Amino acid sequence: MTTTGAAPGRASRRIASFEVPALGLGCMNLSHAYGVAPSAEDAERLLLTALEEGVTLFDTAALYGFGANEELVGRVLAGHRDRIVLASKCGMTGVGGRRVINGRPETLRRTVDEALARLRTDVIDLYYLHRLDPRVPVEESVGAMAGLVGAGKVRALGLSEVSAATLRRAHAVHPIAALQNEYSLWSRNPERGTLQAARELGVALVAFSPLARGFLTAAPPDLAVLPADDIRRNMPRFDERHYPANLALRGELEKIADEAGLTLPQLALGWVLSRGPHVVAVPGTRSVDHLRENLSVLDTEIPAGVLDAAGRVLNATTVHGARYNEATLTEIDTERCGRVG
Repeated sequence: MTTTGAAPGRASRRIASFEVPALGLGCMNLSHAYGVAPSAEDAERLLLTALEEGVTLFDTAALYGFGANEELVGRVLAGHRDRIVLASKCGMTGVGGRRVINGRPETLRRTVDEALARLRTDVIDLYYLHRLDPRVPVEESVGAMAGLVGAGKVRALGLSEVSAATLRRAHAVHPIAALQNEYSLWSRNPERGTLQAARELGVALVAFSPLARGFLTAAPPDLAVLPADDIRRNMPRFDERHYPANLALRGELEKIADEAGLTLPQLALGWVLSRGPHVVAVPGTRSVDHLRENLSVLDTEIPAGVLDAAGRVLNATTVHGARYNEATLTEIDTERCGRVG
């Protein structure tokens, strides 16, 4: 596709009836996945600063911290409910200390009430099916979620980590407002079908991990000090076979950013947002400074040639390793893209 240069700007992008800035906030790492979570005070400060800086889309899930992240978001932002678009996810939760995918209608009807209580609200603006349950046709899961809309518990529906074919099947049951898939310079799966399908159907493509799970931030993860429970320890792109080669590619991107007067996060986020006016990104961070750096891309003009150069350096062909290990990939419905192993 043709790259569009210039700044994304503070102009709104649309998710269903909601107008949001092109960058929202992914809240996962305030409670989940990346080692030791920040203190409650630091997490609260991050959320409130995001609100002050103009973020309106806050993205959480029942899975994150096995409910703890929804509780955090609810506690901190319930008093500002009329200022935000609140997104959460169902269909993948913590049960007995383990992650469980369950898209059965009765489960989704029960867990939405649990989510509403944790979030301290009477309605969730955007509710995603977090993962497709292979035992349950997507039509059944989305049909149950459509019932939540009818009951006034949810305003709009989304899907996460699914293919273009699944998106179309779901959309035929009930309008899908947003598709949240991983999308970044090194994760190009949406380009195999969902980016175009979303555009055709009027669906927002919400990019999670647009900074490549911290790889394209100011300081890439140091494998020597990653906590044992950090999810990147099980991702091939961060293992000892592939990480050095990926770091070399990162060095080339840094040169492109430096020559253009950009930071690497600005370049990486600018590239994602240039993929289309229906693309919204939800980077996560635990740092107020990094939050502000990320948001600065909305006011940063980036020439199309710079974005194209970045895309040639790091892409599905040049990246080393798959985005997930094989066991996790079998749980995900998206089109595969990039190297394996």
